[in-house]
Amino acid sequence: MQFELTREFVEHFRTLVEMRNATAIREVLADVNPADISALLYEFNSEESKYVLDLLPLEVQADIINNLDEETRSRFLKIYSPAEIIALVNLFNSDDAADLLNELPVKLREEVLSGMDAELRAQVIDLLRFEENVAGGLMAKELIKVRHDWTVAQCLEEIRKQAESVDKFYAVYVVDDQDRLLGRVSLKDLVLSDPSRPVAEICEEDIVSVDTFLSDLEVADIMRKYDLESVPVVNVNGQLVGRITIDDVVDVITEQAEEERQLMSGISEDVEEDDSVWRNTRARLPWLLIGIAGGLLNAKFMGFFEAELARVTAIAFFTPLIQATGGNVGIQSSALIVQSLAHPGFVYDRLLGRLTKVLVIALLNGLFLSLLVYGANILLFQEWELSLIVSIALFSVVVFASFVGTFTPLVLAKLGYNPALASGPFITTINDLLGLTVYFVTVHFLL
Repeated sequence: MQFELTREFVEHFRTLVEMRNATAIREVLADVNPADISALLYEFNSEESKYVLDLLPLEVQADIINNLDEETRSRFLKIYSPAEIIALVNLFNSDDAADLLNELPVKLREEVLSGMDAELRAQVIDLLRFEENVAGGLMAKELIKVRHDWTVAQCLEEIRKQAESVDKFYAVYVVDDQDRLLGRVSLKDLVLSDPSRPVAEICEEDIVSVDTFLSDLEVADIMRKYDLESVPVVNVNGQLVGRITIDDVVDVITEQAEEERQLMSGISEDVEEDDSVWRNTRARLPWLLIGIAGGLLNAKFMGFFEAELARVTAIAFFTPLIQATGGNVGIQSSALIVQSLAHPGFVYDRLLGRLTKVLVIALLNGLFLSLLVYGANILLFQEWELSLIVSIALFSVVVFASFVGTFTPLVLAKLGYNPALASGPFITTINDLLGLTVYFVTVHFLL
């Protein structure tokens, strides 16, 4: 039965914790998955959470701490002694252990490293050489590899030995005497083949691998493109040094999606709803200030056309329509380009064709909207000249906003910035200024 974290369950569990009812807590959590316990502990402070964890087996504690997000785990581990952290980390896979050590202060990191199991320590030290956002920092050292000159029987025996230190494995990698990756063998082929058959005869040599320096996003694209559950990692000499599994890639994709969603919302830091008031304020304020600056520029710009406003005050009535339409068109255009840029198949060589398509769509949308607004204005205001001016201005704004929304993410991507910046307050502010400019310039020349 799937566990459901309800408010009633949290309150009941809180009562058990306050009463320090160890027996009842163990019974309640006996059949709960560690990932669900991690979600439950977000409702408690560090001291209460540690009390609960100390009641559980060490392996379960390690799984729970591994499931916590980076910020919560860093705060939580402050009340742990180095010896307690060492006992937990020794149960981690090498990549998870490296991630945790990167979150610790330098002095504590050295203490934990010195107390870890020798094999795990060597693996983690090797991983700590790499940045977190490349394949080398994403990979785990635990894998199963066999020699190309072995028989199937020797491979199966080696698998039994190595499988003790590998939680999940999807393939067996074949290497030469220098540990250079030659291919892979499926478990099905090993089980069904004659024990005396050389493994080289059933080895699949045409396999996908990634270099240690490849970015995590490129690794995710490769695994998604080829539908891989795991991918081997090789160094510059072609030697097998680790593997990346699908769960690591899911984390990368999730983090990327969260980052882009926050950028598109005008949030400049990675924050959660339950973070501190100051941190949430600091994350939201920069783009709000940019929006305020844009609004002040709009007001100043409107002052340049005071004469036109004095002649026909009705033109001011349509500024919200012009700004809102320009903002919406810009966001639509930029969102589609950001989506295309996220796809590995996007190429700039076809840019002319894309821009032609954008132009045609903008012309059709602009024509339809301007005719609609023209007809509505005639019915509501009976002002033929004003209706025509507003419709021409709206048509121009739609076309210009479409191109700004298209070009902005392309330029940002070329400059090395996240193009998702162009899908939120940034593009809205630009299009507000652009819309007013086009509107009042049109009014100035046609009125």
